[in-house]
Amino acid sequence: MIRIYADYHTHTTYSDGKGSIEDNVRAAVSRGLKILAISDHGPQHLTYGIKRKKYAEMRGIIDEMNAKYPMIQTLLGLEANVMDADGRLDVDEGMLRMADVLLAGYHFGSLSGDLKGTSALHRLNFEGRLSRKAAERAKELNTKAMIKAMHNYDIKILTHPGAKGAIEIMPVAEAAIATHTALEINANRHGHLTFEDLLMLRNSACLFAINSDAHRPEMIGRFEPAIERALRAKIPCNRIINCLKSEEEAETAEGVKVPEKAGEV
Repeated sequence: MIRIYADYHTHTTYSDGKGSIEDNVRAAVSRGLKILAISDHGPQHLTYGIKRKKYAEMRGIIDEMNAKYPMIQTLLGLEANVMDADGRLDVDEGMLRMADVLLAGYHFGSLSGDLKGTSALHRLNFEGRLSRKAAERAKELNTKAMIKAMHNYDIKILTHPGAKGAIEIMPVAEAAIATHTALEINANRHGHLTFEDLLMLRNSACLFAINSDAHRPEMIGRFEPAIERALRAKIPCNRIINCLKSEEEAETAEGVKVPEKAGEV
């Protein structure tokens, strides 16, 4: 059995989500979660990145939520965009100081001041749909970008690895092990890590995180597709950073009893 007590990947109206921060907190409480992170998209996404000047506002709301809903720990996160093959993220020092937890992933539509570097990565991923040679080069650059990002930043979770741009999973996993980064088993439509990825990584020392990637409050804590992939691949609970390892942990974490409805399959 896998019971998930924390959802580190949820979105709000500060990026492309449909609910407020408080809507997400209330949904997480109703699902019996112990920890919730608000991890909206990084600011360099052209269509739904958060506004940098709004991040301090989010910090204040998160602090209010922790006072108002003491039964759950609410974290200010960020799903930063991996911008180029050098692994740069669209996050500045001020944002890093305010954040409780940093997630990162590759997304189309993110552009940095270095248009050449960012555009090259996006262009290759697009051309990779049309050409085998371009696809191989894109996979090489995507893999390099993920590895460098993990070494350059204190990333807790690499989101949906391989979903937006193909990667070589084993070198990425080796970097994740070296940097103590968890690879996400995403419960949303992305489907990554895939069952095949998990089979390849089952006997490694790689850590994982199961997250909803919820863009609507009602999807928070809905982990079933990700849990099913993990179970099929026989990934043990002790390799999943947000899996309850014991009934004792369920009783004692932050002094809160986790109801049976908390993400469980």
